[in-house]
Amino acid sequence: MRKFAIAAIAALSIAGSGAVYAQYHRFADHMRHMRMNPEDRAAFVDARIAAVHAGLKLNADQEKLWPPVEAAVRDFAKLRIDRANARMNAGPGDSDKPEDPVARLRQRADDMGATSTALNKIADAADPLYKTLDDGQKRRLAVLTRHQGPFGGEGGWHHRFMEHRMDRMMERGMDRFHGGDRDGGPDRDGGRL
Repeated sequence: MRKFAIAAIAALSIAGSGAVYAQYHRFADHMRHMRMNPEDRAAFVDARIAAVHAGLKLNADQEKLWPPVEAAVRDFAKLRIDRANARMNAGPGDSDKPEDPVARLRQRADDMGATSTALNKIADAADPLYKTLDDGQKRRLAVLTRHQGPFGGEGGWHHRFMEHRMDRMMERGMDRFHGGDRDGGPDRDGGRL
């Protein structure tokens, strides 16, 4: 009886965690595809900066080191918001990406250069403050900036995008293992596994 109870609890835990995981990803997908207006973007930046600042609970000496960090983060956020607003305002045929692939590479390189410069400014501004943080403050900083924004690197959205792509690839692989693609059609090679 005890083994049955342990097995039942394990089965419920596994099933429950899968349901929670699926629910989270549905919500994350919805949020990722939601278009924010410029005011919303600015409000979220303000809220995130305020949350990090409040969560760090800086002492008086550390507080003096905060303004350059905040200014550098705001500059980086403005760069990203301006790019997002430009994409949002572009019409279907009004893309800011040139047709020429070499020109697109140059534009991407310029964008990456601007991002690199902005991230380096954050690093330069944050370094003196970071060196004064105690272990608790560093732990809170890591949690407050995990996979998001300039403290956690630009990899936040990229990480979630890649995680989503990997999930989709895994789902497709499992669908093929179970006898075909999601649409019930044949696999790419024309047959079924």
